[in-house]
Amino acid sequence: RHRHKEKWATTAPRIPPTRLALHHFDANYSLHLKELWPSVRASLLCEQKYGALLNNFSSADYVTQELKLLDATDFVSEAFQKAQWETMTQTETSLRSSISSNIKCYTFPRGDITRFRPARPDTLGILDYYLMDAASLLPVLALNVQPDDLVLDLCAAPGGKTLALLQTGICGHVAANDVSISRTKRLYQILHSYMPKEVREIVSVTSYDGRDWDQLEGGTFHKVLVDVPCTTDRHSVMEDDNNIFHKRRTKERQMLPMLQLQLLMAGILATKPGGKVVYSTCSLSPLQNEHVVERAIEIAETQFNISVQVEDLSHFRTLFQDTFSFFSDCRLGELVLPHLTANFGPMYFCKLRRM
Repeated sequence: RHRHKEKWATTAPRIPPTRLALHHFDANYSLHLKELWPSVRASLLCEQKYGALLNNFSSADYVTQELKLLDATDFVSEAFQKAQWETMTQTETSLRSSISSNIKCYTFPRGDITRFRPARPDTLGILDYYLMDAASLLPVLALNVQPDDLVLDLCAAPGGKTLALLQTGICGHVAANDVSISRTKRLYQILHSYMPKEVREIVSVTSYDGRDWDQLEGGTFHKVLVDVPCTTDRHSVMEDDNNIFHKRRTKERQMLPMLQLQLLMAGILATKPGGKVVYSTCSLSPLQNEHVVERAIEIAETQFNISVQVEDLSHFRTLFQDTFSFFSDCRLGELVLPHLTANFGPMYFCKLRRM
């Protein structure tokens, strides 16, 4: 009479979200990446590589020398020194002027897994560099900011890409937005740790829902970065904390492509005619990458009568092949694949032009 039936919900072993993520990726990415998947999978499960984004606003002039002594090189300027200028297309030449304009990011050579020391403050308390996945710089480089551009970073927190945009030193204004107030606080901290007051004055930080941005300031920006929330593939297989593959976040995960599409549409609508949008994720998933871009182009045309063209970024593969491993079969945009000797990414990015 006192015996009770076991409740399966509480007694069945819980599968950790990291394992669920790996199961999901094995099922999907093995079809998408085919024979490349085992190598990419192993890389995702190994320690990630970082780059040191040099802070041009820090007076710590010893940093460059220190990094060079460690055998780290600025992958951005190195890419251009190695390129044959005479064979470059016009796109690449114009890109060169922007890319070499002040963004410097040091990485260790392929196969070298040395870690960078933590950032240090200069005499005014401004930190000397920012550690980030070096592949995260590629969407910023693709944006190709020009002098006095009004720039919107729609999903800006924690702030690495905003910081990189400001390193160009040529933005007219940067609107850095993120829906999460706690993440926006982190963005404020980053700006205060890396930027002098006069540079912070050209940045406005907001916490709006990015999907509604066009209702606030439609058609006003020259350049828009839409770095959307995604399955953050590397985090999902490595960390159980704040993991989107947690059982209670299933619905949220399934809704990601819809959210990404809404954010990209808001980004397109926030851009001036002739302006550029770069869409990016840190996922390998075509459903979150190419499919979102294709659908956005379709909706812009049919519902808003806006023509959007994809800009070719294939020259990035050539320029940065010494630093990153690119997926050669990407239908739209570019995808950096994690690789054991160059363990950056994943990072998908696609450049659009609002006609």
